[in-house]
This record gives sequence, C-alpha cells and structure tokens, in this order.
Amino acid sequence: MLISKAWETYAADKRIEGFSPYTIKAYGIQAKLLVLYFKDAEIATLNTESLKEYLNNSAAALKPSSMAHRIRFMKSLFRWCHEEGHIHHNPASMLEEPKVGKRIPKFLTEREIELLSEACVSPMEKPCLNLCFRQDAELGK
Repeated sequence: MLISKAWETYAADKRIEGFSPYTIKAYGIQAKLLVLYFKDAEIATLNTESLKEYLNNSAAALKPSSMAHRIRFMKSLFRWCHEEGHIHHNPASMLEEPKVGKRIPKFLTEREIELLSEACVSPMEKPCLNLCFRQDAELGK
C-alpha cells in the first residue's frame, strides 16, 4: 500500500472515530510531507532508520513542538497500519518525541485590554453605558 493510500484510509477511519477536523487537517499536512519525502513509496518498505533520517533532515528547521507533532502523527499512522495488517512491523514505535520546554505566554498591553473590552460591548449597549456613566459622575460616584 502506498503512503498516500494509507493516509486516505487512515483519515477516513479517524473521521469515523470522531477525530477533530483540525487534527485531520494538521495530520494531512504531515502526510503530504511524508509522501513528498519518500516519493509515495510502499509503506511496508519504510523502516525506523529511514524515518529517523526523514526527521533528521527537517530537525534544524523545526521547533521541538513541531517535531513532536510530526512524530506523533507518524506513530499514529504506522500504529494504525500495523493494527490493520497493512505492515508487519511498526517502524515508528521506536521514535521518541523531543522534550518540549514551556513557553512564556504573551501578555496583552493595557491598550489591547481596553480595545478588547470596548469590542465586547454591543452597539446597543453603548448609549446605555454612556448614560449610566454620566449618572454615576453626576451623583459623585
């Protein structure tokens, strides 16, 4: 079975299982990259060494989290192929995900918070809010 055919069958099976369309789309991108690199070879001809070579060729350009995503996809695809009987041995079972460090979240500036807050008020509420603020100011609150 060609890698592209394995992907099509795998994706259909995962849709039935209820996988998120976003997950299937993201895995689809990884599948296309796999097909391009291996020139849509027979999936049974791939081994752990060739998969590691593929990962090594793209390692410099990827963040650890992207590399981990690529490996999770490959492990899932090859595990499924093995369980379905399309391959006798799972070459991805020996692949290890890189350690992914924690990223510091980006914080909003005060101006961004103000804009976000203003965007949450509907046009119908604005006249009412302005009236309420004026009344509060007049009462000295």
